[in-house]
Amino acid sequence: MKIVTEHIIIQNEEFILTNQRAIYWKKEDALILSDIHIGKTAHFRHHGIPIPDDILQKDLERLKHLIIHFKVRKLLIVGDLFHAETNSDMETFKLWLHQYKGLSLVLIQGNHDRQSKQLMDDLDIEVVPKLEIGPFTLIHEHEENDSNSYTISGHTHPGVLIKGKGKQKLKLPCYQVASNQLILPAFSLFTGLNIHSKPINVVCYAFTESSIFKF
Repeated sequence: MKIVTEHIIIQNEEFILTNQRAIYWKKEDALILSDIHIGKTAHFRHHGIPIPDDILQKDLERLKHLIIHFKVRKLLIVGDLFHAETNSDMETFKLWLHQYKGLSLVLIQGNHDRQSKQLMDDLDIEVVPKLEIGPFTLIHEHEENDSNSYTISGHTHPGVLIKGKGKQKLKLPCYQVASNQLILPAFSLFTGLNIHSKPINVVCYAFTESSIFKF
């Protein structure tokens, strides 16, 4: 796995975008990511849809590499850590977490995060509706009337459509960076891409396994 980076400054703070669907906040020594949707593949399989069971493992392996690469002490998850009811994927995640005894997890609650407080306590995850740190508000879905701070959110699974020669088209995940907000790509590989929704005057940072492109 190759980690490609792009440094940006927002509100006088340095952030490092990666091509692995998460950003590193240098001052807080934290990874910020969104929409992991743990439990989604098990949920589909439970309802008879044959989804490979290694999708979650691949997502967690990428996250492991990011934690090691940046030597982070904190994960700030901007919503939808989980996807559905408690299922076998939660146990997989719990076993994976045992590697990181000193790692702090904060979950900004998303629309899919409906698991019990008992589960969150078992996983030692702090759950909040939104998180305000300095000039930033971390929230799952950006609210247009929240103009007092710069928001970092997820939820929309942003992507871009790149048109090539002839009928060639390529969809890529991206970060959307505007004057008052940053929208994260979905961390999970098992998500669709929304190429139609984007803020006004946004700059998109799309990426592949080997590059980051600014649009």
